[in-house]
Amino acid sequence: MNTSGFPGRIGRTVDDATPWWPPSRTGRGRPNVVLIVLDDVGFAQLGCYGSAIRTPRMDALAAGGVRYTNFHVAALCSPTRASLLTGRNHHSVGMGFLAAFDTGFPGYRAEVTPRAATVAEVLRDTGYGTYAAGKWHLAPPTQLTAAGPFDQWPTRRGFDRYYGFLWGEDDQFEPELWSDQHRVDVPDDPDYHLSEDLVRTACGFVADHVTGRPDDPFFLYLAFGACHAPHQAPPSFLDRYRGAFDHGWDAEREAVLARQVELGVVPPQTELPPRNPDVRAWGELPGDERRLYTRMQEVFAGFMEHTDEQIGVLVDFLDRHGLLDDTLLLVVSDNGASGEGGRHGTANEYRYFLGLGDSIEDGLAAIDDLGGPAAHNHYPSGWAQAGNTPLRYYKKHTYSGGVRVPLIAHWPRGIDPAVPLRGQFHHAVDILPTITALAGVEMPESYRGHEQIPVHGTSMAYTFTDPAAASTRTTQYFETAGFRGIYRDGWKAVADHTPGTAYDDDRWELFDLTTDVSEAHDLAAHHPGLLRELIDEWDRQAGQYGVLPLDDRMGTRIAGMDPAADRLHYRMLPGTRIMNSVAGPTFAGRSFHINAVLTGPPADGVLLAYGRRAHGFTFYVRDGRPVFALNLAGDRTVVRPADPLPAEARRIGLLVQDGPGGVHAELTADGTALIRGALPRLLPGGMGTLSLQCGHNAPSAVTDDYTGPFRYTGELLHVEIDLQPRSLDTRNADWLAEVATQ
Repeated sequence: MNTSGFPGRIGRTVDDATPWWPPSRTGRGRPNVVLIVLDDVGFAQLGCYGSAIRTPRMDALAAGGVRYTNFHVAALCSPTRASLLTGRNHHSVGMGFLAAFDTGFPGYRAEVTPRAATVAEVLRDTGYGTYAAGKWHLAPPTQLTAAGPFDQWPTRRGFDRYYGFLWGEDDQFEPELWSDQHRVDVPDDPDYHLSEDLVRTACGFVADHVTGRPDDPFFLYLAFGACHAPHQAPPSFLDRYRGAFDHGWDAEREAVLARQVELGVVPPQTELPPRNPDVRAWGELPGDERRLYTRMQEVFAGFMEHTDEQIGVLVDFLDRHGLLDDTLLLVVSDNGASGEGGRHGTANEYRYFLGLGDSIEDGLAAIDDLGGPAAHNHYPSGWAQAGNTPLRYYKKHTYSGGVRVPLIAHWPRGIDPAVPLRGQFHHAVDILPTITALAGVEMPESYRGHEQIPVHGTSMAYTFTDPAAASTRTTQYFETAGFRGIYRDGWKAVADHTPGTAYDDDRWELFDLTTDVSEAHDLAAHHPGLLRELIDEWDRQAGQYGVLPLDDRMGTRIAGMDPAADRLHYRMLPGTRIMNSVAGPTFAGRSFHINAVLTGPPADGVLLAYGRRAHGFTFYVRDGRPVFALNLAGDRTVVRPADPLPAEARRIGLLVQDGPGGVHAELTADGTALIRGALPRLLPGGMGTLSLQCGHNAPSAVTDDYTGPFRYTGELLHVEIDLQPRSLDTRNADWLAEVATQ
């Protein structure tokens, strides 16, 4: 045995040996840290920032701490989360866009480089217990498999424990849940809601920590799915705001601004800018539209209040166990309110992602389902603008509506709440250095063999004790999908961008945020020299922080990913799942063939299912007959033969093909056609985040014909999937002949 380097002494017996133990890593005396991240919550959607929505528990944290009125983030969730956890600009760490699209460039790798240690990694190595619950959305799709690799999962990026969902959004009633590196079923509870589950688990993590490591501090990262779509809440919350928004979004913006001025959140001279171009005047809307849109906002408000209540559950837990006074608790949103619901809102947000049409009639037909498990709803962009009052635009834009968000800091031992507001300009990159400064931790120059990118942020701790101090951050760039912005010393330049147009044709606007919080007055013509300086500064920072090349693609970025990943054949074993269409098959826009191979007589249950209640397809056996059910975000088509399968059938096939007569689905048994049915279209693209499940359908069922998971009850050996090559015409006879022989 090699004992070189052992500080003690090895003798022949223990009597003439000297033992040695590593020194304790106890973090005694350092504060606990709780970082709560809200999703798609706008600047004006908390009561303490002027909202009519009741958020008493967050308001109480603000009253006992401080609110920041000039805090900024990236305009999308993954980039902001990367900056929060690493203290670096999001392009610099590889997260220039969402964690779903690796476009082959360093700033857009869809994963956080190991050259940027997270706050969890550094705190854990210096004595903290580290725990994460909720949304992750920082791992590339190629790593989202039950077999790994797990390099970018929470437990490999510094967290001792993890529980939550890995993608950007999830159903609040039946989410796709993971514990550490293992998929888990949704708890069997008829009153289940994801936000409640996350807080309950977070409290359990802390309880285990203070029981097992009472001398060590902890870092808890709690990232809600709320209030991202789907806007879903328990039934008792859905009717709490009936009639509260009948006056519409125009009047709501005015009322919110008046409250913000009264609260001091914005200066008295703040003006409301015009409605965003996609928002119509409330008074001009037909009655049915007003009724639908009002209901969508009522549901969102109930969702927001429910989220606030769950934060209260966590705060009460910390207080009850004597932990609150010594805990720095931060509440922040990842970007502004989302306009992804479009002009009309939607009862099924997948229609937006899939590029499918939506109508007022569809929304009205589902109005009683909004907020419940049968809907996947999102409010119209008019309510998103009201939620960002007095700011312009929404999530993804670099106007303030996309990047200026609420931030609450509460720490009884370290923050004097006598002056409740802080107006210093700060950014998501400043959260990590704030935490490490208070924890007495130095960021390493090298971490686990990787030379580290210097931290770009600066500590905000000085604002805890000096409300009037000058901001230590004076400059910050912004960029999301071609939208650009730059802040310097109170001035901000913004270039809104139309995808597909030349960047040199973008018109830059200039705002003086010291007098014009809402960016209502473009001063570009008055200060052309200053504007030129800011544009040049943006160009300099874009080069410095890895923003280039500019890329204005949204969902179509997947087309730029490595084509070698587009395999044509897959084999799945029963009980397994593939988490997305990058790690697995891409059905969109192509014909495909599926064969379920049995080793015994046909039985009932799911053979292969793609998706969930909101969208997808399922191939299953019910009452002895094979069935193909297509659910295009609520538009349903079913193909089912009249006769049951022969008892001797051992290969049950499904062919979805685009041919001269349109798109059809054909069901077969041992190569013999059973039925051929028309489909409205091939599967649309843009929804690569749905999982593919073999032998079951969970967490929710694609069809109402069965209750998930509806596991296959017979002897299923495996399921084979063959995709038509994209290089071939969709009617290519050679491919069809080839799969017909399988």
